[in-house]
Amino acid sequence: MKVRKSSSPEDVKKRKKAVLFCLSEDKKQIVVEPGKQILVGDIGETVDDPYACFVKLLPLGDCRYGLYDATYETRESKKEDLVFIFWAPEGAPLRSKMIYATSKDAIKKKFTGIKHEWQVNGLDEVQDRATLAEKLGGSVVVTLEGKAL
Repeated sequence: MKVRKSSSPEDVKKRKKAVLFCLSEDKKQIVVEPGKQILVGDIGETVDDPYACFVKLLPLGDCRYGLYDATYETRESKKEDLVFIFWAPEGAPLRSKMIYATSKDAIKKKFTGIKHEWQVNGLDEVQDRATLAEKLGGSVVVTLEGKAL
């Protein structure tokens, strides 16, 4: 996943806005989940609201790791921060929760530039963008992904 800014417009479109990771079939590797990513170039084309689209990618019955490149505004400036999300819904199998919890630090070490970490245990926590805004800076955040809070 590219975390740094790209220079050409084509490179920018290929940047990942969000991506989900899962365990491989044998539960020994962490891999990018096929088809579970949002590219910057998709926004405005096939994706209207990248945050809502990201929430829809999360499976209700199992755990995942996610990286989300949050774009937001505070009263002073526009910002972009990389958020690491540990998705562990209450309906996920206990064994899965244990494996994901114990391998979380290993995947986090692979990525530079993570500014925030967020453990989410249900849709009620993640659907309201104000909860992410709270993680990003609390009451100073006025918009997230161009939408007012």
